[in-house]
Amino acid sequence: MTREIILDTGPLIALLNSRDPHHAWAREQWAAIEPPLLSCEAVLVEACFLARRLTPGGQSRVLDFVRRGALDLSFSLSDEIDAVDRLVRKYRDIPMSLADACLVRMSELHHASPVLTLDRDFTIYRRSRRQRIPLLSPGGDPCQPTRG
Repeated sequence: MTREIILDTGPLIALLNSRDPHHAWAREQWAAIEPPLLSCEAVLVEACFLARRLTPGGQSRVLDFVRRGALDLSFSLSDEIDAVDRLVRKYRDIPMSLADACLVRMSELHHASPVLTLDRDFTIYRRSRRQRIPLLSPGGDPCQPTRG
């Protein structure tokens, strides 16, 4: 059984941008992960915005991940709005983005799934109030061994 991975914006952009300092790491992660990766539309919006600024056609390259079935965007903000709003309010001093709140909520729903991220804020966030979120990140995570 393949474990599901939750995808944040950073690794996707690093994969698309050969000049990104985490590009090689992102390529290693993608090579080792079996799709689809779990994500949400808020992450897709962030990625499209950033990719469009990187290169002409960058936004289409992001959308190709969805078209090819590499991303599972079945998370429903409408269904999870109360839980997501509680997270945004709890972490308002950081502040927590909508995408990050959705990913933390997804981590609560997919308990065994680590978050593939470059965002160090995920070391601060907690799921289900007190539990650390397992991460796949370049700096490593004491809760979850990191590949690469």
